[in-house]
Amino acid sequence: MAPIPTPPVQPDDAPESYLGLAAEGAERLARERGWSTVRALPPGAIITMEYVSGRLNFEVEGGTVVRCWPG
Repeated sequence: MAPIPTPPVQPDDAPESYLGLAAEGAERLARERGWSTVRALPPGAIITMEYVSGRLNFEVEGGTVVRCWPG
């Protein structure tokens, strides 16, 4: 029988710590802290709602992170 795949590990990080940061710096910091995928989205973007472990989402307005959530 094939082994059950292990999902990627999600960093122990506080998403609210990215609020107010410049988008480029926030993305760099998130990758340094172990997030495997980081995506920056404009306000009101239409996105799929599937949860992806190890992914951090930024809502960016005027080059600044205004909202952040994992998945």
